[in-house]
Amino acid sequence: MAIIAMSAQLGAGGPEIGMGLAQRLGYHFVDQEVIQDAVRRYGLVEEKASHLDESKPTLFERFDAETRHYITVLQTTLLEFAEQDDGVLMGRGGQWLLRGIPHVLRVRVIAPFEQRVKHLVRRSAESGDKLTQRAAVDIVRRDDAERAGRMRYLYEVDLDDPALYDTVISTERLSYEAAVDMVERAARRPELATTDAGRELIASRVLVSRVQVALATNPGTRRYRITVEARDGVVVLEGTAALEHAVEVAKTVPGVREVRTQQVEIPPIPPFVA
Repeated sequence: MAIIAMSAQLGAGGPEIGMGLAQRLGYHFVDQEVIQDAVRRYGLVEEKASHLDESKPTLFERFDAETRHYITVLQTTLLEFAEQDDGVLMGRGGQWLLRGIPHVLRVRVIAPFEQRVKHLVRRSAESGDKLTQRAAVDIVRRDDAERAGRMRYLYEVDLDDPALYDTVISTERLSYEAAVDMVERAARRPELATTDAGRELIASRVLVSRVQVALATNPGTRRYRITVEARDGVVVLEGTAALEHAVEVAKTVPGVREVRTQQVEIPPIPPFVA
């Protein structure tokens, strides 16, 4: 049965649908657990992890090695949850990180802007915060911009590109229960059943991400851009420098059976022509 990578506009009902779906399927609903698990197991600062989990990095952060480390850890943690094969994974670029996995169903939940604002105002009143209409409009607009900017920065893709999803659901007229019904039926389709090949694809991506974390945290390799690929426990490192040290770092990652390298030559700078 498929695991679910769900993306949702703020106020469109994504968390409600995701939790209902997890209950129907007997799955784990994975949302804030990504941050909490990353903080606990990788020693991150929760405030910075939460910031980078929701927003695109600032101009300064884009050149910060620690930022790259945090983002890589968050990606690794989401992939590790996907490897458990029993989750509804909420947001965090899952639609991109899990692309091409045969048993992953990628879902986008949307709704008209005005409806999303009303939803936010209503939910805030229920919790005692009582947002004004204007404040809710600002929050929804800012959230849309931040999430879109994060996807562009990290993966160079448009968050609203329908090609990123297997199905897009509007809750303008559909109830949350109806949306759960639709996704549940799709998730139970035989063509989305988990296979050994699918599990191997996820395992390889998890291994790649763990190696990237190790390289991003090691003082001898964290300054270098090293591309990582993996299959069946064989890791291939590609870069222009520090590859010998990177091999030793990669060998310490659990699951790595063999490490190979591919040196990338820096092309000469062409002479200036007036």
